Amino acid sequence: MNLHAMLGKRADDNNPIRVGLIGAGKFGTMYLSQAARTRGVQIMAIADLDPDRARAACARVGGLDPSAASFEDARKTGNTHLTDDSMALVAADGIEVVIDATGSPAAGIAHALSCCENGKHIVMVNVEADVLAGPLLAERARQAGIVYSLAYGDQPALIHEQVDWARACGLEVIAAGKGTKYLDGYHYVTPDDVWEHYGLTPEQASAGGMNPQMFNSFLDGTKSAIEMAAVANATGLSPAPDGLAFPACGTHDLPHIMRPRSEGGVLHHKGQVEVISSEERDGRHVVGDLRWGVYVVFEAPTDYVRACFDEYGLLTDSSGSYSTLWKPFHLIGLELGISVASVALRHESTGAPTGFRGDAVATAKRDLKSGEDLDGEGGFTVYGKLMPGAASLAAGGLPIGLAHHVKLKNPVAKDQPVRWSDVDIDETSQSVRVRREMEAMFANTDTQAAR
Repeated sequence: MNLHAMLGKRADDNNPIRVGLIGAGKFGTMYLSQAARTRGVQIMAIADLDPDRARAACARVGGLDPSAASFEDARKTGNTHLTDDSMALVAADGIEVVIDATGSPAAGIAHALSCCENGKHIVMVNVEADVLAGPLLAERARQAGIVYSLAYGDQPALIHEQVDWARACGLEVIAAGKGTKYLDGYHYVTPDDVWEHYGLTPEQASAGGMNPQMFNSFLDGTKSAIEMAAVANATGLSPAPDGLAFPACGTHDLPHIMRPRSEGGVLHHKGQVEVISSEERDGRHVVGDLRWGVYVVFEAPTDYVRACFDEYGLLTDSSGSYSTLWKPFHLIGLELGISVASVALRHESTGAPTGFRGDAVATAKRDLKSGEDLDGEGGFTVYGKLMPGAASLAAGGLPIGLAHHVKLKNPVAKDQPVRWSDVDIDETSQSVRVRREMEAMFANTDTQAAR
C-alpha cells in the first residue's frame, strides 16, 4: 500500500484532495479529526442541517479553520466552508470527493445521484442508502465515470477487504461477517428497554447524548441485517435462506463453527455472510468474542496448502482445511481516509455493490394492526431481517429503509415481513422511485438477483 506516498505527492504539488463532507455527526467528526492531520487532503466544505454543529465538530477535533465565506474562498485559502446546503456542496467547483455521512436513505440516494450529475466521487458512509438502492447507484456512478465506494472503517468495507485478500491469494471464502451482541428476544427490543441490555440507565444514556432508537438498531439485529446485505451485494457472498442465525462464536472457534453443517458447522452453504454473537444463548459471555470486529473463513484447496497452514501455525478446524483471519476492532471514521485516498488517487473503491444478493426487509416486532404507523430502523414496530435478494423480490418485501412514517393498510403478524402491498407509501418520492427502478433491474430471474 502506498497511499501515504501518493498523498504526499499531492501535497507537494499543492494539489490536495478536496473533500466535501455531508453530515457532522459522530462518524463525520471522527473523520475530520484525522483528515485535518493528513497531508494531501483538504476539507473544503462541510454541509450539515445545523452548521453550528459542524462548527462545534471542527472546534472539538482541532486543526480545521471553518472561516471560509464561500466554496471558492475555501478552495483558494485552504480553509473550510460551512453550509446547510448539501446539494450546493456537491455542485461546488473544486470538490473531488463527497462523503455522505447522513444516515438518511433518502438523502444518500439524492446525494449519490447528484454526484453522478456533477462528476464527483462519492464515499457512502450511509450504508442504509447503499442497501436500499446501492446496486443501481453504483451502476449510475460507473456510467457517469465516477467512483462509488463503501466507507473504509465501517465493517462492510473492512469485510470486503478481507474477502478480497483471501480470493487474491487463491483461497476460497467460506464465510465472512462481523461480531455483535445478540441474544434470543433481541429482535423485539424497543427504544423503551434498550438501555438495560446495554447496562446503562436511561439517565446515563441521556447524559451521553445517546439516541435510543439509533442504538436499538444495533441491538435488535437491524444494523446487522443492513451491513450483511451490503457485504453480500459487494462481495458475491450470499445470505442463508432464513437470514442471520447469530451463532455464539469466539475467534478461536471460527474455523470449527463457521463451516458447512454437513461438516459439523452451522453454515447453510459455502460462501455465506453471517454475524456471530459475543454471548451464549444462556447469557454467558463468549471467550475471545469478536463483538467489535470482522472475520473471514477460508479453505485450503489442496493437501499442500493444508500442510502449509499447519507449518505456519494457522488456526484451523480439526481437518486442517478451514482457517480464519480476523480483525478485533473497527475504527469507524478514524479509518475513513483510506476510502478517500483510494477513490481519489487510484479511482478504486473500497467496496461497492456488484449485484443484488441481500436485502434488509422490514419485519414485524409484534402483531401489527392496519392503520398503524411504522417507525423504521430501531423503533417499536419493525426490525430489519436479512433476506436473499431474490427472496425479497419474490415476497414483495418492503425494505427497512422505507419503513419510516408509512401507514399500514393491512395487519402483519409478528415476525412476518411487511410487503409493499401492506403499506400506503408515496410512490412519487425519489427514494421509492429509485428503489423500484433497482428492483426492476433484478426482477427477471433469480440468476440476475444473485449475480
